[in-house]
Amino acid sequence: MATPFILIVFFLIRSPSSASSSSSTFPTDSIILNQRSSLSVERPGHVLTSPNAIFTAGFYPVGDNAYSFAIWFTEPSCSNSCTVVWMANRDLPVNGRNSKLSLLKNGNLILTDAGKSVVWESNTFSLSSSYLQLYDTGNLVLITSRERVILWQSFDSPTDTLLPLQPLTRDSLLVSSRSLTNFSSGFYKLSFHYDNVLRLVYDGPEFSSAFWPDHWLLSWETGRSSYNSTRIALLDSFGKFTSSDNFSFFSADYGQQLQRRLTLDFDGNLRLYSRENGNGSWVISVQVVSQPCKIHGACGPNSVCKYVPSFGRKCSCLPGYKIKNPADLSFGCEPEIIVSSVETAATFTRLPHVVMYGYEFRRFENYSLKNCEKVCLGRYDCKGFEFKFFYHNHPDNIPYCFIKLQLLNGQTTPNLKGDFYLKVPKISPSKHWSAKELTLICPAGAAKQLDRRYAKSDRKRSLKFLLGFVIATGIVEILSMVLVWLYFIKSRQMIAATSEEYFLAATGFRRFSYSELKEATRNFIEEIGRGATGIVYKGVLADQRVAAIKRLNNASQGEAEFLAEVSTVGKLNHMNLIEMWGYCADKKHRLLVYENMEKGSLAKNLSSMELDWEKRFKIALGTAKGLAYLHEECLEWVLHCDVKPQNILLDANYEPKVSDFGLSRLLSRGHELHNSSFSKIRGTRGYMAPEWIFNLPITSKVDVYSYGVVVLEIVTGRSPSMDGHDAESGCGVAENKRVVEWVREKKLEASTSSCWVEEIIDAAIGVDYDRRKLEVLVGVALKCVEECKDDRPTMSQVVEMLEKLENDH
Repeated sequence: MATPFILIVFFLIRSPSSASSSSSTFPTDSIILNQRSSLSVERPGHVLTSPNAIFTAGFYPVGDNAYSFAIWFTEPSCSNSCTVVWMANRDLPVNGRNSKLSLLKNGNLILTDAGKSVVWESNTFSLSSSYLQLYDTGNLVLITSRERVILWQSFDSPTDTLLPLQPLTRDSLLVSSRSLTNFSSGFYKLSFHYDNVLRLVYDGPEFSSAFWPDHWLLSWETGRSSYNSTRIALLDSFGKFTSSDNFSFFSADYGQQLQRRLTLDFDGNLRLYSRENGNGSWVISVQVVSQPCKIHGACGPNSVCKYVPSFGRKCSCLPGYKIKNPADLSFGCEPEIIVSSVETAATFTRLPHVVMYGYEFRRFENYSLKNCEKVCLGRYDCKGFEFKFFYHNHPDNIPYCFIKLQLLNGQTTPNLKGDFYLKVPKISPSKHWSAKELTLICPAGAAKQLDRRYAKSDRKRSLKFLLGFVIATGIVEILSMVLVWLYFIKSRQMIAATSEEYFLAATGFRRFSYSELKEATRNFIEEIGRGATGIVYKGVLADQRVAAIKRLNNASQGEAEFLAEVSTVGKLNHMNLIEMWGYCADKKHRLLVYENMEKGSLAKNLSSMELDWEKRFKIALGTAKGLAYLHEECLEWVLHCDVKPQNILLDANYEPKVSDFGLSRLLSRGHELHNSSFSKIRGTRGYMAPEWIFNLPITSKVDVYSYGVVVLEIVTGRSPSMDGHDAESGCGVAENKRVVEWVREKKLEASTSSCWVEEIIDAAIGVDYDRRKLEVLVGVALKCVEECKDDRPTMSQVVEMLEKLENDH
């Protein structure tokens, strides 16, 4: 123990007299930052300016004793509120004392807080000398002195603003600020989608959705093209914006040399601003979303957005709801009284011309108002329904009923030919539910005041006190080590358990105890299914809901599958995806609680000969919609990796729901995945794409391949290996080819035989089917099982082909 104490004493004795830092000070109004130099937060004159003096880079105040390193327009002065175009540390401001931006000798640019911790860095390295310079374009560039090689530049990592000649690429995105005065990351994002189309997305605390362009329209219907994978967009200095997906616009003052910026504002709208150089205020020359209330998340859940021309966007809580967070109204409203079960007496309040976009359980065509009410009253989780006389671009005066499980993206549309009926509890006549407007103005939000004070060390303490302190510390250390060791052993398990609990609580599902689920399943006696990761039992919960309870096999393997499935299902909400109600993480037990599907799996129904042609086509279309949602409508890229009939469940009306995400994988859009990224090959033999076998990059096309095999099985009634029809054995790829090659051969013989459809169709379908539609469905399936993944369509293209086939009379 003596050696550490001697070193501590030597360090403390040496510290007061040690030399000052080697980093040099930086002159005011300089053009470049050299190596071993720094900018200090305590000196307002420590800034970088562009040669034309239009842009300034330095420490910018974002709260109480909180600063971010930023780039802003020099004029007007910051006393009149600067226009910030870039920030390095928008989500982690630094202290107003002792914080610095330093260019190290090794070429790395770092931002350090008062506590000497690195808050942000460029992650660059260079053997030759380098310097930091702010260009006239507003681009902050770290460049080598001799070779003039750019090591890092701010144009590659925008925040919420694009400047002229700054490209938006596949690797970058714009993220709005939280409010006008809170510069931290907000809820809106602009980036290139997986289908190469530039999209605006709301990524809120509880749900995510794309809202521009209108996603119910196909890309070509919005003038976009998804057949350009360059994924680049650019604003020129004259006011023209162009994107690789064919989207473009011109500013109202196009052709003039003005200061311009394209900003994703905190309210979710993308706007092009322009002004004369340094003079006057910014003028909006282009606004991408013309109707502010169409922006998702505009007022938060359980609220309605209304646009008032003389005022702007206004928000109001739905009847029976109250403000959730008065300090931030974007979190919406919460119910005053919860309708918790089917038995709770309930009625409906009519809200004229109100639409709650998305998140419906199901769409019913040609349903009366009474039928809609009956369906909603029969579901404990129904929040209300939308009743209108058109669907997308089909104003056929047929009533449509949309059953809503969540009340999101509400807006008042005066021209809407329909109303929203809100489910409210029946109460005494003295209190009634009215649709009065609470006039909650969607706020800009307040800046988060951050206290960044640090204790200042006293270097003038006497050496005698320091030595005494070290000796006393040594004595305390000896006594403390034993206590710390005992405490660490005891608390280690508690910390791990708490961390796990926080992670699972963030998913928002109900947590069940093991004893609850054991009682619900009557000690796990009724098995309704099993798979590689666990066994599924039927159970009845305390609120009398019938549930499917999946018990994972063991703690070591089961926990990984458990966390994968919970995190994947967390933000998914689609009528063709299984709904998860809760989970159990009780000691070594890992269980998942799902809604129960009355008809069981597709595999079970195919073998029981219960499906006619109409039901089989509906199952093929619904499954495609569910997979298309996973691949292209979620904010993240979700691969299912195990599409097969056993994982497609059917409700009482034979509506399909894709289930079992235990083998799913979440990825950033546009990234390929190699087999080495997986611990093992995923999927089920017979349905796996060739990429798995040959160790090729894994994309969403592996699910497309499996889907094609499933469709062929739906049509022919034969498994991929054609058991009972072909006794030969082989590898996984060979098995896949058996039913595929058999169908292809029959189709190729069509020139000599007109009855090839009758030769492949499952006899259980009977003779009541549409031959032409069946031929097209088989053709789509064969496209899906092409050996080369690039020859396969995407799931959204499959949905488009099948919907066109369904609507073609």
